Amino acid sequence: MHRLRSAGFASIAGIVGFLAFVEFTSGILQGYYTPLLTDIARHLGIHDADVNWLEGAQLMLSALVVPVLAKLGDMLGQRKVLLVSTAVTALASFGLVFAQEFWMFLVAWALQGFYVIWLPIEIALIWSRTRERPNSARLTRTSAGVLVAALQLGAIAGALSAGALAETLPVPVLLLIPAVAVALCFFVILFGVKEAPNPVGGSLDYPGLLLLSFALIAFTGGLSLLRVNGPADLFSWLIVMLGLALLAVFARVELSRPDPLIDVRLFRSSALWPVFLTAGLFGVSVLGAQAPLSTFARTDPSVYGYGLGASAGQTSILIGSYVLSMVAGALLYAQVMKLLAPRLALIGASGLVATGYLLFLPFHDGYVQAVTNMVIAGIGSGALVAALPSAAAAAAPATQTGVATGLTNSVKTLGGAMASCVFGIALLGTLTSAPAAGEGTAGSLTGYFTVWTVCGLTAVAAAVALCFVPKTAFQDAPERVGQPPVAV
Repeated sequence: MHRLRSAGFASIAGIVGFLAFVEFTSGILQGYYTPLLTDIARHLGIHDADVNWLEGAQLMLSALVVPVLAKLGDMLGQRKVLLVSTAVTALASFGLVFAQEFWMFLVAWALQGFYVIWLPIEIALIWSRTRERPNSARLTRTSAGVLVAALQLGAIAGALSAGALAETLPVPVLLLIPAVAVALCFFVILFGVKEAPNPVGGSLDYPGLLLLSFALIAFTGGLSLLRVNGPADLFSWLIVMLGLALLAVFARVELSRPDPLIDVRLFRSSALWPVFLTAGLFGVSVLGAQAPLSTFARTDPSVYGYGLGASAGQTSILIGSYVLSMVAGALLYAQVMKLLAPRLALIGASGLVATGYLLFLPFHDGYVQAVTNMVIAGIGSGALVAALPSAAAAAAPATQTGVATGLTNSVKTLGGAMASCVFGIALLGTLTSAPAAGEGTAGSLTGYFTVWTVCGLTAVAAAVALCFVPKTAFQDAPERVGQPPVAV
């Protein structure tokens, strides 16, 4: 925040401070519930396996609402959309407290997924308020780093507070804490954040919205069925293919619309298509690999011949190290921009993600090895979380800022959904049975090798795609004509 104030942007620094509180709360939502999932399952009287439906429902809704809310942000103003999405998230969070049936809890959990629009909308808001300033791209990058750091710190605070309170408070009281935090966010936005200037107006593309809804429901639903029924289930594949076909129809319809829900021509931009592709590939590791990391850490090597045999506390430290390294990566990204062009920094961040996961292939036998690998991947991941929406905002047309930043989140979510399906099949396809009754089962080492390889190679593919970005993309105009950062 000091860097923002010293640059003469006290008003923007204040807005970033309020938005950082919002992202801290977003982190709480993402970190708080995970340690409580078993307690929630017991509270609702459901099997542990049914908890997976919570993730699937929220993922499906998130993929749908992000492009719609991003478009509404450009049309009506980002602050208005931020307020509405926060209100829905708050109501859903309180709904979790009072839900006594699983289906009620599932609906509230899915609606809570409205928070996924917060970060792209916030970055679009900052970009819109600074667009006329000479160093708007640099200011947006720095702001994004602060917001992502707040997000990850919130995730740590949420996980630690949930773990500390789980033994002393009943589940409804535990669920009340994040609900109150989200309610506070609404008033922080209401009184602390000003609207972006000059919303572009227009009308919502309802035919496009209907097509996109059916396409995403079919695609993500088919992936969920594949994970449950296995890769041999023909019906699941037909649903996935239906979703892809509807996405193709949606793209053709949007090309003919004067004011489309998503301007698919953005994917033709030489600066934007590598960013969107990178976001999708990045979603594979940042959204799909965390559960396999946790289960590998808890696997007992004395029983299965692999794994770390870590306790719950040691696993928390491993995940905490990853999250803290993401904080460092997010904050370092803006500083690296002083030495390198944004394009090179994005390539370097993707390279760190690839290095961290590919190092698991030879080095996975010790706790220190796993922590080292995850810290390397985490630094790159934190930089990408901050960089991708800010890069999309800098490269997008003025009337499409919210749509572009939202698309980075949408395609990242779809990448995570596909990865979740692939990794679930890889780990469940070949089970290693425990030698003694009662020991349970664990995914095969081959399955974990698949996870690490896919995460590493998708990050390599992202780095290659970013090589096609124009050298001066995502930079402020004076940098292009004056003394630009190193660009090769």
